[in-house]
Amino acid sequence: AFFISGLGLVIAGARDARLARVAKSPAGASAIAPVASVKQIMQGIVGPAATIIYKSVGTTMTTSGEETWAPKTPEEWEAVGNSAAALIESGNLIMMGSRIVDSGDWVKMSRAMMDGGKDALKAVEAKNAEALFASGEPINVSCDSCHEKYKR
Repeated sequence: AFFISGLGLVIAGARDARLARVAKSPAGASAIAPVASVKQIMQGIVGPAATIIYKSVGTTMTTSGEETWAPKTPEEWEAVGNSAAALIESGNLIMMGSRIVDSGDWVKMSRAMMDGGKDALKAVEAKNAEALFASGEPINVSCDSCHEKYKR
């Protein structure tokens, strides 16, 4: 009788421990609820991230001649890479739940912005300033197209 009682306690304890793990796991977590508006995502994440990418590489003509700039230190490359990753992730955010304006152009333009961010991230990983500069064009086109259609 003691053996069977003890076995029952072990089984019950193991079952309770398994249920506690499931309740704490991401699969058992409550549904994700978007909080920020599209405007907040654009102003707080997309705009600053895109600006860092745009300003990270360039050339200008001065009276002294041509001046070029690009990330040089690991920290500078990391900052641009973080901005590229933020741009990509913000594309995911603006396609969540009620933020999706329509399933056609909104999604297409969001993915185009993400693709530009992915190009920037690849350029950062390769420390390729020319590729980083080129990644600005698809980002800019996706933003301009979206703003034209959806009027900010």
